[in-house]
Amino acid sequence: MNATARAQLGAQELKRVVFTEVMIRRRVREMGRDIGAWYGPDDDVLVLGLLKGSFVFVADLVREIPRPIQVDFILASSYGEERVSSGEVRLVYNPRAEMAGRHVILVEDIVDSGNTINRLVPLLLDRKPASLELCTLLHKRLSHPKKEPRWVGFDAPEEFLVGYGLDFAESFRHLPYIGSI
Repeated sequence: MNATARAQLGAQELKRVVFTEVMIRRRVREMGRDIGAWYGPDDDVLVLGLLKGSFVFVADLVREIPRPIQVDFILASSYGEERVSSGEVRLVYNPRAEMAGRHVILVEDIVDSGNTINRLVPLLLDRKPASLELCTLLHKRLSHPKKEPRWVGFDAPEEFLVGYGLDFAESFRHLPYIGSI
């Protein structure tokens, strides 16, 4: 690991870089094109980013979707300052965007336990979208959520990952790559 990477991490030890900045950029571009091709020219599409972890991914992804879209965010939490999900999902911020009759894409940073998706999907379906699809940058394949993501960036290892928006106790979101701690 070079001096710049060590400075970005502070005292925390990075085990390895799992997905490089180049790998991420390439895959996000492909996902944006796939999403753009999935919807018809007159479809009203809302990208709903799941905060906080997906904010970097959402920002890059929406710039790669070659069609008009709108963006809003939802904030749910299940980790706090732990490395393992508590199993309890708290909805902290509800999106303000109208969802009825729109094609909604819920964008996650990582699917591991499936608890967040299992909690949010019924809440979002109650708002009567024309469709609800899931998009995630990383999928650990540890569980089978009630609704599987249509778009998956990478299958992720069973390690605690940080960077590119993913955090540990609110740190490491700034890393341009995804690493294991």
